[in-house]
Amino acid sequence: MTLATIGIGANLGNARDTVRQAIKRLATMDGCSNVIASSLFSSAPIDSSGDDYVNAVVQLQTSLDAQTLLSSLQEIELAFGRERPYRNAPRTLDLDVLLFGDEEISTATLIVPHPRMVERAFVLLPLVQIAPDINIPGVGKADALIANVNDQVIFELPET
Repeated sequence: MTLATIGIGANLGNARDTVRQAIKRLATMDGCSNVIASSLFSSAPIDSSGDDYVNAVVQLQTSLDAQTLLSSLQEIELAFGRERPYRNAPRTLDLDVLLFGDEEISTATLIVPHPRMVERAFVLLPLVQIAPDINIPGVGKADALIANVNDQVIFELPET
């Protein structure tokens, strides 16, 4: 089993509900177990447009290899109506493999650690919430990187 970390985001439709439903789907996905989810956060789009995003980070144990996990995540995105009309388009659901154990992966379809995760408060804050001591392979401790994204507007959403 490998500990995988997944970033979740949505800014079209009922984004809060979509992110919650996606977390439930991850918890029941074949080959995955022990799902731990962060709180939901709201953040302004970065290099994108549209409404603010609802974001979360999930850690799970998986027996899937990284590429199969990515394919499963993309199937969930499609089930939620994900379209990719252009880079960084607003989205009904975005699921990203952020970390896959201690592995560093670089293929045509998957780069792990996610190349921009260290630049995004909407990844780092929920990640550190559920894994305060997590180390990003090739980079270092995630909590040490939060100071670099303090200028990004993000806040934890109240549970409703």
